[in-house]
Amino acid sequence: MLSEKKDENDFHEIHISDAVNISKKSFVMMAGPCAAESRDQVMRTAEELVKLGIKVFRAGCFKPRTDPYAFQGSGEEGLKWLAEVRDQFGMKIISEVSNFTNFKIVEQYTDIIQIGAKSMYDHSLLIGSGKSAKPILIKRGFSATIDEYLRMTEYILVNGNGNVILCERGIRTFETASRFTLDLCGTAVMQDRVNLPLILDPSHAVGISRFVPKLALACAAFDCEGLIIEVHCNPSEALCDKNQALTLQQYKSLYAKVKEIAEINGRTVV
Repeated sequence: MLSEKKDENDFHEIHISDAVNISKKSFVMMAGPCAAESRDQVMRTAEELVKLGIKVFRAGCFKPRTDPYAFQGSGEEGLKWLAEVRDQFGMKIISEVSNFTNFKIVEQYTDIIQIGAKSMYDHSLLIGSGKSAKPILIKRGFSATIDEYLRMTEYILVNGNGNVILCERGIRTFETASRFTLDLCGTAVMQDRVNLPLILDPSHAVGISRFVPKLALACAAFDCEGLIIEVHCNPSEALCDKNQALTLQQYKSLYAKVKEIAEINGRTVV
């Protein structure tokens, strides 16, 4: 059970491809826009990121937004753009499933399926993910305790899918100066308890682009298995979460610093 202390020698590696293996020796940099808005936006961003060596491209096509009038995603058309990114640049694709009605279509186009924070308690989605052959990245709900989060994650495991990636993306606290509060205390607890890979999301945690690099460096020093960061070719025109997206130049500078820290921890950036 995930609520019990782990065996230190029993870490579960996840093989995505020959170039991307999530392990205690690797540090995976997942990057891309919050949402796939157009083919041009997706391809421009991916083209620049692949030059840095980024191998996992992130972009959402089904967006469970708080505001019903906000951009809800590009749907299957966006997933086709992401498939084109994989075909042209050799990148692996991670994209979010918002509920079980679009699970099969996201599963068809992606290499890693993301369950967002707002869907963490969706039991049908968790059980369906457990029956999938694809790796599942599940984000912690912003009001969930560590025990609640791990219990929900266990729904995936007990239904047969052991390839689960945890993701801490910030929780709701009394603090309003940032979008959320990155729970590094909880991260330390999960690292102590759980054998699964742990990815940190500084973009959603702080929600303010100029602070994302500082938080990302702290995350890298925490010796987790990687980061997922929002990068946009033109953040000022982004249709989703533009305030937290890094420019390509900002991400390039951050990537070099993260790589140095990862190497100090004995990890190779992939």
